[in-house]
Amino acid sequence: MKKATFFILLLPISAFSQVKDTLVPKKWQAEATYNLNGTQTSFVNWSAGGRNNISALASIIASAAYSNKAIKWTNDLSLSLGGLKYLEKDSKEKLQKTDDKIDLSTNIGYKLKEHFYLSVLGGFKTQMLDGFSFPNDSVRISTFLAPGYVSLAVGIEYTPTKDLAAFLSPMAMKLTIVNDVLLANSGAFGVEPATFDSFGNVVAKGKRMREEVGAYFKLTYKKTLAKNIDLKSKVELFSNYVVKPQNIDVNAEAIFVFKVNSLFSASLQWNLLYDHDIQILDAKGFTGPRTQFKSMLGLGLSYKMKSK
Repeated sequence: MKKATFFILLLPISAFSQVKDTLVPKKWQAEATYNLNGTQTSFVNWSAGGRNNISALASIIASAAYSNKAIKWTNDLSLSLGGLKYLEKDSKEKLQKTDDKIDLSTNIGYKLKEHFYLSVLGGFKTQMLDGFSFPNDSVRISTFLAPGYVSLAVGIEYTPTKDLAAFLSPMAMKLTIVNDVLLANSGAFGVEPATFDSFGNVVAKGKRMREEVGAYFKLTYKKTLAKNIDLKSKVELFSNYVVKPQNIDVNAEAIFVFKVNSLFSASLQWNLLYDHDIQILDAKGFTGPRTQFKSMLGLGLSYKMKSK
């Protein structure tokens, strides 16, 4: 992995660690959690077989919230980067990504009445490094800003408790960015593909952006389930008004954190994605839209900082 990528993860740690409670305005609340999980597996004369490997996953989950009588403004940042490396001397396989995410969201709302806000919500999502479909590590299938997602929505947010919030927008914009020539020409992630002549030459390049307008819904829930068990979850739904509105994009996430002590914790994360515009080659050789699912279980170091 590129060294610069790790600075992206480490910079917020050093910056946030300099913040003292006296420097945080009273109407702001800020917190950040840093996690580092790793595993190492080795085999010697192991009859069942196996491959020596080492893996690591680093993540940062940070938030900053402002509130007064009429205005509330919340900002959330989620960064994660993980990889797996096989350790055989004759192995020519590259470092494989196990997780790679940049997820930034902001929500500013004006209080209409108790528990109801007129809100504007914005979001940005992408990844840091190139992605490959292993074992084929020669063809890039994703990279920074390919895809990248920018969203903007205006609607009503209902917050009956501090742990639960539901946002509904009848007027939302979703922009898909594919800032890579080869991926754009192939029509990856739903952008319009290039036009080719009979010899395979590009007549018209593929578009690098795809704009969608539709309805958007977001539900967030966070809760301390027990003394050392925290849950943070969200569900996002988007329906394109113009193209196949019945095909709803889904982005769901649930993160459980099990605190062992002040430095060690275990985490369980589930992610579910569905986007009808993304074509996926499945294990049977068929290509089409598919439900994507990812689960991760980790044990390692965890450090949390929070303003009073």
